[in-house]
Amino acid sequence: MDTREATRLLKGVRAAALAGDRPPTAPRPEIAESWRRMLAGGVHPDRDARSRLLSAAETEERRQVSPLREVLPVLREGLLPALDEALHIMVVADADGRLLWREGHRSILRKADRLGFAVGADWDEAVVGTNGVGTALVTRRPVQVFSAEHFVSSHHDWTCAGAPVHDPRDGRLLGVVDVSGPLATMHPATLAWVSSVARLAERELRVRHLESLERLRAVAAPLLARLPGRAAVVDPHGWTAAVTGLAPADRVALPKGLGPGPAWVGQLGDCVAEPLPGGWLLRLAETRGAAPAVSRVVLDLSGPRSWSATVYGAAGSWSQELSPRHAELLFLLAETPRGRSAAELAAELFGDPTRTVTVRAELSRVRRHLAGVLTHRPYRFAEDVEVELIRPADPGRLLPHSTAPAVIRARLGRGGAPVVP
Repeated sequence: MDTREATRLLKGVRAAALAGDRPPTAPRPEIAESWRRMLAGGVHPDRDARSRLLSAAETEERRQVSPLREVLPVLREGLLPALDEALHIMVVADADGRLLWREGHRSILRKADRLGFAVGADWDEAVVGTNGVGTALVTRRPVQVFSAEHFVSSHHDWTCAGAPVHDPRDGRLLGVVDVSGPLATMHPATLAWVSSVARLAERELRVRHLESLERLRAVAAPLLARLPGRAAVVDPHGWTAAVTGLAPADRVALPKGLGPGPAWVGQLGDCVAEPLPGGWLLRLAETRGAAPAVSRVVLDLSGPRSWSATVYGAAGSWSQELSPRHAELLFLLAETPRGRSAAELAAELFGDPTRTVTVRAELSRVRRHLAGVLTHRPYRFAEDVEVELIRPADPGRLLPHSTAPAVIRARLGRGGAPVVP
């Protein structure tokens, strides 16, 4: 479609959605969902709101601790040579939506400055509306935003394509890489290109992780050879470097806040944790005890991008960060104390009751991480476990990344976000 014609159409769609009228064509689903969040959150469609820029010192501090710093060469090599520097800008933002790095020709950088697209700026969706950085952070998926698909009208002369970058060690969202430019540069293939480069960056992080495990394995081998009994050496994320007297497992779910001394590790039982350079030595008790009884689980889904399950029992409490998929599954189970079959969960999660293999595999992982919490046939929280579900104050912000039919109904069925046609 001609750029000008597309712009007119998108502006008509946005104007109709804001007025509550039937649009000439439906907005793309990810854009409609974002607009719902903006309307519910009170973002003004015609007011260019901005938050305070980070100082140079604050920006540098974030750069130093960001794992994205390690893959900047991959992002630059994958994107910059093919960019028209006079027309495009590449930015890298952290998981909070703060722009940490930016590259492009001086002329396009000046235009970006006028838009507030500067290093240290906050491009969280709740601050500046639908955009390639903030919306990709919320949905955890690549997203391209054309012209009037931006919720705030001052952004309509731009198009952007952003892709999230995740930490392969634990699935944590690290940030977004985005390519933006004036509307004339609009091209649908840009999103696939940016997404591919983001995956290359994740692969580089995975290679570095494997190298760190090899170094830890070299430290562990002579140590384990001298130890009696059973033991495992793991990195800070629970990935196994070496074991003795145990069947090897790729990863062990470590309790949050693990420190030196006695610890309960769900997959191993009673252990004594000892720090090593780059990881932990877990020495197992001679006799593995039964899993401590769980009395209460607090499922915290109040955050926009991170969720957790905290388990309370006779051995104390421990927390587990949840992946987006596991957060969805535990929400569905918390909503139905009687439990659900794999087919019911597949229907509520994917809109397809035949996808039971995926559901069973994911719940198997959850049960390994949260020992004593879940039972099956049907899948449900254990009968004696008290479950507390903490939701966001605004129901429309419940698991904003999720496209699960049950989650969407929960967002819209409790007031909150107006429905965009």
